[in-house]
Amino acid sequence: MSRPGPPAGGSFTARPGPPTGGSYAARPGPAVSARPGPLPDVGDDEARHPAVDAAVQAMANAATLAPADQIAQYEAAYETLRETLATIDQT
Repeated sequence: MSRPGPPAGGSFTARPGPPTGGSYAARPGPAVSARPGPLPDVGDDEARHPAVDAAVQAMANAATLAPADQIAQYEAAYETLRETLATIDQT
């Protein structure tokens, strides 16, 4: 089986490259002064679960971390939520 090759004549449609001058738009990140506050009060303490509250707070706190550290926090929170929800489903 043969693979398609370049078009006859060797001409390709040019793809746009990076902007000239080497300047790129900065990606927005969390505000330097942004600090996550306490979890909102949902009013029903019976419906709350301490492990879920801790995981949600950990995700809120992750916003102030470097991206690599955020990933680890989100993965840990996900695992906590997954395990907690599995135990709730079993009861």
